[in-house]
Amino acid sequence: MTDFPPPFSGTQQDETLELRPKFNAEGLVAAIAQDAASGDVLMLAWMNADALAATLETGRATYWSRSRGELWVKGETSGHVQDVVEVRVDCDQDAVLLRVNQTGGACHTGRDSCFYRTVGPDGQTLSHDTNSD
Repeated sequence: MTDFPPPFSGTQQDETLELRPKFNAEGLVAAIAQDAASGDVLMLAWMNADALAATLETGRATYWSRSRGELWVKGETSGHVQDVVEVRVDCDQDAVLLRVNQTGGACHTGRDSCFYRTVGPDGQTLSHDTNSD
């Protein structure tokens, strides 16, 4: 596994200019893919240290598949690749934002975005967002 420096504690982590990702107990950090041109949120996935390092090295979005227990390069089998334009981290570095140029749909359903449903006013039902179909 790739070694990143350990996170600092408190405000030092919030202000450091070093990449010090704060992985959770499973060794993962949330990764959000955002369309670099439109700003649309495309998907949420998970990265371990190796996935983050591969993404930074190759410029191709690489994630950790929790179900398969292996690295997953977005679009490797579908052709729906994510070319990384910019990588950002949040204030305490426990989330990663990938600004990407997306080829094809980002969602495994073929939709542009995985966020294609809206929660209804009753807080229980879902409706399809017609802009994402």
